[in-house]
Amino acid sequence: MKYTYAELAGMIDHSLLHPALTDRELEEGCRLAAAYGVASVCVKPCDVPRAVELLRGTGVIVDAVVGFPHGNSATAVKRCETELACRDGAAEVDMVINVGKALSGDWAYVEQDIRAVCHEAHLHGAKVKVILETDYLARGGGGLGSDDLKIKLCQIAERAGADWVKTSTGYGFVKQADGTYAYRGATEHDLRLMRAACSHRVQVKAAGGVRDLAALIRVRDLGATRCGATATAAMLDEYRRLLKSGLPPA
Repeated sequence: MKYTYAELAGMIDHSLLHPALTDRELEEGCRLAAAYGVASVCVKPCDVPRAVELLRGTGVIVDAVVGFPHGNSATAVKRCETELACRDGAAEVDMVINVGKALSGDWAYVEQDIRAVCHEAHLHGAKVKVILETDYLARGGGGLGSDDLKIKLCQIAERAGADWVKTSTGYGFVKQADGTYAYRGATEHDLRLMRAACSHRVQVKAAGGVRDLAALIRVRDLGATRCGATATAAMLDEYRRLLKSGLPPA
């Protein structure tokens, strides 16, 4: 196999973010994360204290979302969410940028919004992943085409202190021509673009649409060091099965 189990499991932020997630499902998700030895559980701010309690001593850290999922909270609210999450024990924070301000070309607002969260998190020794929500950037904005907009936002995030740039929330649904809503999440194109847009000080996280082992390996090949996932058990069980059989992933 191209990567060890520990390398792939150590990429995964096990996502426990569904709006209707129950307390029982949170507890089951934390136990699953511990059993599979993943990097973190990614949880809503209200769930940080319980997740920290459940994962104490397991080596799995707690990662809290901020301004989730649409990034529209005032900067002061995002900073406060960050402070509370860190005081409750979160070691990482995944914040959503203000997409509307980015599409409007208000770069100063976008930068100070990210900077406030990064500053607060770093005061507590926590790291920050900045979510661009790439599906909303597909038509460009702020006078820039889609790719140039994503590049600029990566550069702003790095300047503001981000530790990672991240593709998506997994909830960035865009209305389609037939009236339904869908999202693409982490695409190969965007991962390449984001990796190239940042220095090696900033890592890249893929999120949205990574549901099998082959996809997990592919995003690692493209330079992502973390991957948000709900299909954790399926991906890592597939790894163990293939390792036992001696077969490569599809």
